[in-house]
Amino acid sequence: MKILGVIVEYNPFHNGHAYHLEKSISMTNATHTIAVMSGNFVQRGEPALMDKWTRAKIAVDNGVNLVIELPFANAISSAEKFAFGSVFLLNQLNIVNDIVFGSESGNVDLVETIAEYLSTENEEYKTTLQHFLTEGLSFPAARDLALRKLKINSESLNSNDILGAIKDLSEIDACGHRVVHAGEKFSGSVLITDEVMAALEECIELAPLHNPPNITGVKAIQELIPNIVNIGVFDTAFHQTMPKESYIYPLPYEYYKKYGLRRYGFHGTSHRYVSARAAELLDMDYNNMKIITCHLGNGASVAAIKNGKSVATSMGFTPLEGLAMGTRTGDMDPAIVTFLMGKENLTIQEMDNILNKKSGVLGISGVSSDFRDIENAADEGNERAQLAIDIFRVRVKKYIAAYAAVMGGVDAVVFTAGLGENSPIDRKSICEGLEFMGVEIDDEANNVRGKDTLISAKDSKVKVLLIPTNEELMIARDTKEIVEAL
Repeated sequence: MKILGVIVEYNPFHNGHAYHLEKSISMTNATHTIAVMSGNFVQRGEPALMDKWTRAKIAVDNGVNLVIELPFANAISSAEKFAFGSVFLLNQLNIVNDIVFGSESGNVDLVETIAEYLSTENEEYKTTLQHFLTEGLSFPAARDLALRKLKINSESLNSNDILGAIKDLSEIDACGHRVVHAGEKFSGSVLITDEVMAALEECIELAPLHNPPNITGVKAIQELIPNIVNIGVFDTAFHQTMPKESYIYPLPYEYYKKYGLRRYGFHGTSHRYVSARAAELLDMDYNNMKIITCHLGNGASVAAIKNGKSVATSMGFTPLEGLAMGTRTGDMDPAIVTFLMGKENLTIQEMDNILNKKSGVLGISGVSSDFRDIENAADEGNERAQLAIDIFRVRVKKYIAAYAAVMGGVDAVVFTAGLGENSPIDRKSICEGLEFMGVEIDDEANNVRGKDTLISAKDSKVKVLLIPTNEELMIARDTKEIVEAL
C-alpha cells in the first residue's frame, strides 16, 4: 500500500485539479489518496463557493479516498500557514509516502524564487499591495495584482494548457464588466471611457453596495492591462425600454427630476438572455412574442418582455422591491417603515438593515435565507418555514398573472436562476392556479434541473420553460460586438 497526500481547496474543482490528481497518482504509483482540504472558508477567510461536504464529495468522486478538513485557523490564514497546517496533518498520520503539489508553472525554481520573495516582502511590494487592498480587493487578489504589477511572477501566472485558458495577459484584447447600476444614463452596453467612469461614480448613491466594487474591477484591469478595451454591461440597461407608466412612482414628480426616484429594475442581463433563448428554443420570432421571465434565487425578480423589450419588472428603485426574497422584504406598505422606526426607535441604517438583510423568507421562517434549508424545515413540520415558502410562491404567481394582463397575453413563461432552475416543486406550485390563462405543467418534463427544457404540457396554450441563465455569455457577446464595431 502506498499513500499519496495532496493539499487542496477545490473551490471549485476544475480540469486542472483533475489533471493534477491523475498525474500525482500516476507518478507516485499511489494505491490510496488522502486530501487535506479547507472547510466552508478558504484562504484569508473568504467563503467557499460550495460547502465543504459538496467539495469533499467531488474529491471522492474524482479519486480521493479520504478527505481531512484543515483546521479553521489554518484554512483562513496565509498560504504559508495553510501549507504548514496541511503538511503537519499529513505527517502526523505517519502513513503518507508522498506529498504532491501543483503549480500553474512547471518551473519549480521559479516557484521557489517567488516564495523567497514573498517571505522577505520589500517596501515596493508592500506599498503596491496596500494600494490594491485600499481599492477594496481581497488579500489573494491584491497580492496577485501586486506581483503582476511588479512583474515578479508574470511567467508563473501563465495559465496552463490543461485548463484551456490563455497563456499570457497579452492575449487579452478586451474585458467585459458587469456593472449593477447605470441609472438612466445607458440603455445598453458601452465602451468604458473616462466619461462613462464618471457616470458610474455618480450612480454610486443608487447602488452603494454594488457599484464601488464594480468600479474597482474596471480600475484594476485598466492598471493591470492598460492597453485593452473595457466594456460595461449594466444590470439596469435592459429595463430602460419600460414605458413611463411602468417606471414612474406616484410621488411628487419633482423627486423624479431631482433625485432620479423611479423604477430601474435589475437582473436585466439574465432576463435578456433567457427571454431570447426561449424564443430560440420555441423557434418563434423574439420581436413578436410576449414572455414573462422569472429569475428566482436569493435575489429574485420577474420581468415582462414584449416584442423583445422589457415593459415591466418587479424590482424597483433598488433591488428591495418586488418578490419576497432571501433576506429582502419585497413589496409592502411603505408606512410600515416609519411606524416600525418609531416603535423600535430605529435609525435609518438599522431600518435599512432590517429591510435588506433580516427580512424576506429568512425573517418569516426564522430558519435561513436558503430555500433548501427552509424546505427541509417545512418538511419536518415547521409552520413558519412553510408560510415563507407559500408567500414566496404566491408573490411570483401574482406577478406572472399581472404581467400577462400588462402585455395583453403571454406566449411563454421562463424559470431561471438558482431556485428557478433547480426546484421542480416550486415551479409546479407557482404554476398551479394559472390554468385559467393557459398554463399547464407536465409533471414528468418538469422533473429536471439545470438544463434547457420545455416543461409545459403538450396542450398548454402558454409554453413554460426552464432555461439556465448565462449572464457571462451575454457579457462576452456584448463585448465582442462592441469591439468588432470599433
